[in-house]
Amino acid sequence: MRAESPLFASSPRRRGRGRPALLRLGLSAALVGLIALLVGLAYAGSRQELASGTRVAGVDVGGLTQRQAVERLEQRFAEVADDPVTFVGDNTSFSFAANQLAVEPDWRAAVAAASSAGGGFGPLRGFRRLHTRFFGAEVLPLVAVSNAALEYALDKIAAEVDQAPESAALVRRGLRIETVPERLGRRLERAAAAELVVRALGSLERPVGSTALPVGTATPPVTAPMLAPAARRARVALSAPVFLRGAERRWRLPRWRLAELLSLPSDGATRLAIAGPRADGYLLALARRVGREPVDARFAVSGETVQVVPSRAGLELDVPSTARSLLRAATSPTNRVAKLAVSRAVPDRTTPDALAMGIDRRMSTYKTYNAGTADRITNLRLGVQELDDTLVAPGGTFSLNEAIGERTAERGFRPAPVIIGTEYAEEIGGGSSQVATTVFNTAWEAGVKITERNPHALYISRYPLGRDATVYWPSLDLKFVNDTEHWILVKGFAEPDGIRVSIYGGEERRVESSPGTKSITGPVRVEKVKDPTLPKGKTVVEEEGTPPSRTSVTRTIYGENGKLLRTETWSTSYKSEARIVRVGTKPKKPDAAKTTPGAKTKPPADEGATTPPTRP
Repeated sequence: MRAESPLFASSPRRRGRGRPALLRLGLSAALVGLIALLVGLAYAGSRQELASGTRVAGVDVGGLTQRQAVERLEQRFAEVADDPVTFVGDNTSFSFAANQLAVEPDWRAAVAAASSAGGGFGPLRGFRRLHTRFFGAEVLPLVAVSNAALEYALDKIAAEVDQAPESAALVRRGLRIETVPERLGRRLERAAAAELVVRALGSLERPVGSTALPVGTATPPVTAPMLAPAARRARVALSAPVFLRGAERRWRLPRWRLAELLSLPSDGATRLAIAGPRADGYLLALARRVGREPVDARFAVSGETVQVVPSRAGLELDVPSTARSLLRAATSPTNRVAKLAVSRAVPDRTTPDALAMGIDRRMSTYKTYNAGTADRITNLRLGVQELDDTLVAPGGTFSLNEAIGERTAERGFRPAPVIIGTEYAEEIGGGSSQVATTVFNTAWEAGVKITERNPHALYISRYPLGRDATVYWPSLDLKFVNDTEHWILVKGFAEPDGIRVSIYGGEERRVESSPGTKSITGPVRVEKVKDPTLPKGKTVVEEEGTPPSRTSVTRTIYGENGKLLRTETWSTSYKSEARIVRVGTKPKKPDAAKTTPGAKTKPPADEGATTPPTRP
């Protein structure tokens, strides 16, 4: 039989002695808990009152109800809300009051937070309040502010405090290069300043003296050491002349000229450049000397034939490349020769472009003859010169007003007869309607689609029946659409005895026109004019006048291979031109000799628009 080890043996006596110790320990713990409970209950106080030692924004509110505490805090803040606080930033003072910025602490939330810190179930509340009694509890309220007012205040401060830093720069004194050191700036730290201002104005205590605002240092982006390489290069650039070499010529740029062209680093830049007004002017003059304008391909016409005059490429100075080449040469201690950069200038309309337009034949031509004064004939010649060489793309629209432009004295147009309603007068550009009639008939014979045409108000016999047109800037126009598959070229010719307009294109059309019909639609309008030089009862017809009438003319248009494209009938109504009758009012004398007064003649004109006036 194995004996038990005495180390692990348990005797009944020892177990008996352990029970009283555990009992005593349990009783002690219960006693301590009871004492703690009693202490907690003793200091628990009223739920309605704040714990002693509680402070909100530095004000003792212990023993007060939440309502009483809020009222006390609001009253205290109302006493200081109008008092300004002085803030100082870089020796400049600024004063603001809480009412100015709508600063308002949230006293209710602060008191509620203080109450929660000292609240809880009876004994727990007691211990919390006991801690507050001995160690105190401070609550700071959240502060509301008008963002707009605060930003305005910060902007006002920053306007006085902020000072932008200035970067270092290079300056030229004659042919010497000097470095201007950088200058530090100041900057209001807005976020920190905003918190400082709001807290100071939201406090119940106003500080004695002024409150310093947070102002930081602003560093410029470029300092003097950063410009040292550019300064060395600038000094090299002005150390000797530079030669600019072209294909056929060479230019010498002396040191003073290089100084004018050289742009030194400033305003945060760190590199040299050939730039600035002096450089731009020099390079522009150089471009004119070495450049050659490109010449567009054009069309030369002779009768019914059309030839393409080839385009010619030009030369133009590559200004950026030339400026860089010049800078490289100037900043090189040894190779001080710059190469002129020239590129090929392509014309807007090349020879292949012109050939692709398909203009190879004359589609129609029409001529009207000179009539009227020398000034009117001058206007005719100017009109066809201005519309000459007008190109119309397939589907594009020709506008006579756009082709000729406004008729003004500055452009050389002169006063000439026009018709206002049915009366004759004079305006600058009179005669433009004869140009319009010439273009209208050219378009008519070419078979293109005419989209706007305004007839004269009065019938003019020297134009084809029903095929006249009038224009007036900018309301009345003559327009036609290029409804062919190729471009159209409109040519104008000022000939010795008249003006001619031709249309060239790439499609052949045949137009058959009816001779037109004319019918009288009413009697001649009669205007009687009293004439004191004629004996009473005597009448003289000064102008016969014309009755109102209506005309119709038809054109039938055939395309290539005789295909019928369309048939159009144009109807035109003309107003009556008054018969002028002079009626004598002079008393008769028995022996007075009878006289026959001479008839007046009206000035040549061919306008007939009603409103506004039109130019013949």
